[in-house]
Amino acid sequence: MSNVILKGKKVSKWYKMGEVRVDALKKVTFEIYQGEFIVVLGPSGSGKSTLLNIIGGMDQVSEGELFYQGSPLHGAEESVVTRYRRNAVGFIFQFYNLMPNLTAFENVQLATEIATDPLPAADILAEVGLADRAGHFPAQLSGGEQQRVAVARAVAKNPELLLCDEPTGALDLKTGIQILKLLRDFNIKYKKTVMVITHNASIADMADRVFSLKDGELASVRVIDNPKSPEEVSW
Repeated sequence: MSNVILKGKKVSKWYKMGEVRVDALKKVTFEIYQGEFIVVLGPSGSGKSTLLNIIGGMDQVSEGELFYQGSPLHGAEESVVTRYRRNAVGFIFQFYNLMPNLTAFENVQLATEIATDPLPAADILAEVGLADRAGHFPAQLSGGEQQRVAVARAVAKNPELLLCDEPTGALDLKTGIQILKLLRDFNIKYKKTVMVITHNASIADMADRVFSLKDGELASVRVIDNPKSPEEVSW
């Protein structure tokens, strides 16, 4: 893996709470390669979500540098970051974040309308096994079906980076494995980078690399030579 698409150099993020400074990330340096599957592990408060938000362009670094395909995102104008977030990044969250008044198809279609090179919404819904549920609203879908719509919505943008924050956290084992399989299929079929943030160490077995965060620092980066398939993962 030699094609670096995202690079962070001594990335730090802190927040002020009155006179107190809370350090969420402390001089984290990393490289992310095109087409790899990364799992980010760490307990609550370790900086996982902060790292995801910075990589996804939803938050800015307090200090340090962040580059996407060689171009700086740190200190960039808001229009540059917005364009990056719109075209290069897809998000999947623990609790789906679907628009309740839109059907499954409309939720996916909405994402394609802001992307520059989207995939057909109907085709992606079919790929996640929901062609027959396209006209249903989120309230008419199970949790697993809603998360599949959320995956389809993110994938349909055709992003280079698919960022997933606890995507199986609200699901049972069987449904969670189905979601992980969809993420791995997207990673392999489209050769796009997937990053999964989780506290579930078992999911790390299917990664190409595992980032472990502790107290806002990148404690280790582990390479897995023979990742497991999603079907082999259990927790």
